[in-house]
Amino acid sequence: MKRNQVIIFLLIIAALFGLNHFVFNSGHFEVTEDPEMVDHDYISSQKLFDSTWKIIRDNYYDAELNTQAWARWKDHYHGKIKTDEDAKVAIDTMLASLNDPYSRYMTKSEYLDQNNSINSKITGIGVNISSIAGKIHIVNVMEGTPAQFANLLPDDIILAIDGKEVNGLSVSEVANLVRGQENSFVNITVLRNKDKLTKRVMRKEIKIKTVKSSIVDKNIGYIRISSFIGSTTPNEFLEALEKTKDTEGLILDLRGNTGGLLPNAIFIANLFIPQGNIVSIVGRNGYKYDINAQDTEFGIDKPTVVLVDNGSASASEILSGALKDYNKAKLLGTKTYGKGMVQKIIPMPNETGLNLTIAKYLTPKGTDINKKGINPDIKVEFSIKDVKTNNDAQLQAAKNVLSKMLISEK
Repeated sequence: MKRNQVIIFLLIIAALFGLNHFVFNSGHFEVTEDPEMVDHDYISSQKLFDSTWKIIRDNYYDAELNTQAWARWKDHYHGKIKTDEDAKVAIDTMLASLNDPYSRYMTKSEYLDQNNSINSKITGIGVNISSIAGKIHIVNVMEGTPAQFANLLPDDIILAIDGKEVNGLSVSEVANLVRGQENSFVNITVLRNKDKLTKRVMRKEIKIKTVKSSIVDKNIGYIRISSFIGSTTPNEFLEALEKTKDTEGLILDLRGNTGGLLPNAIFIANLFIPQGNIVSIVGRNGYKYDINAQDTEFGIDKPTVVLVDNGSASASEILSGALKDYNKAKLLGTKTYGKGMVQKIIPMPNETGLNLTIAKYLTPKGTDINKKGINPDIKVEFSIKDVKTNNDAQLQAAKNVLSKMLISEK
C-alpha cells in the first residue's frame, strides 16, 4: 500500500466515526481533535474554570458525575479564581472528585508536550515512564537514545531527578523534570532491585521512530512497535513488512508499548483482519458503535506471535485483543495492563487542554478489559536476571512457538 493510500485510509477512519484522532498516551486511551490544535484565545482565569466545569458536566462518561451535584463546584469557586494557577488548583480538585485517575487538566507546557509527542518532537533522554502503585517506573527505553547509552533499564524505579525526590509527583511532573534544553545534563537516580544508582544523562532531541524490524532464524520476521503515538507509524510498519516479506512467520513485539493514535492501531489490525469489527466504543449513556475493518489492497496472512506484557496498554491492547479474538495470532508473555477507558483531549483557552474520560472500549467479542488486561495464550515471564544477562526469554519462546506453528502447516 502506497503512502497516499495510507493517508486516505486513516482519513476514512476519522470520517466514519466523527471523533477525529484517538490517542493512547502513557497507558491512556484518548481521543483528540486535531493533535496540533491549540486554543489561542485568552480569557480570565475565572472563565477558564467555568468553561472547564461546563465541558466536564456535558461530556464526562458518567452522566451522574460520580453521584454528586456538579453545580456545587461552580458555586464553591464563584468569584474566587484570580490567576491561572488558581484555576488549575480548582480544576484539579474538581476532577479529583470524579475518582477517575485518567481525567486531568493540562497546563500550557503539558499540552505542548502532548502535541510534541504526537508530532515526534521532544527533547529528553528517551524513556517511557508510568506510575505504578505511586512509584515512577521506566516502562521502556528507546533504542539509540541517551537513556540506552546511560544503561537505564525497563523496570528501573525513578527516585530522584537532579536530587529532587519524585515521590508523590505525577508522570507529567516527572517528565517535565527530565526534559530540558538540548545538550544539557540531567542526573537520574533509580532503584534497580535493591541497588540505588545515579546516571548522568545528556538530553537530546529524540527522533521517535516507533517501528523497527529484523529477520531472525532465517524464516521469521521480527517487528517491534515501541509506540503508536507517531504520525508516521503506519508507513514505518509497511516498510518493516517490506523488509520481512520473504519470511514465513512473524513476531510482533508490543511489550512496553503504552499507546498512541487509534488510527495507527486500527490500520495495523486491519492488515490482519480484512473484515469485521476491530473494536467497539461505548459512549455516554451506553451508546455503542463498532469500528469495522476497511477494504485494503494489502494484507498479512502468515503465522504470527504477539509479544505482550504489563506495559502493553490501550492501543496495544486494541491490536492484540483483536488479533486474539479472530485467532490471527498467539499472544505470548504476561497479562497486559488493562486500560479500557477512553479520554478525549480537548483544547482549552489560554493554550491549555483537558483529558476527559468520555467512553470505554470493548474487544471484537465484546470483552471489557479495563482493570483486567488480556491474558496471553502462552505465559512466559521475563525476569530481572534476563535483563541483566541480556537474555530475552520471551523472544526465544516466541521463536520456538512460531517454528512449531510453521512445521505444523507444512
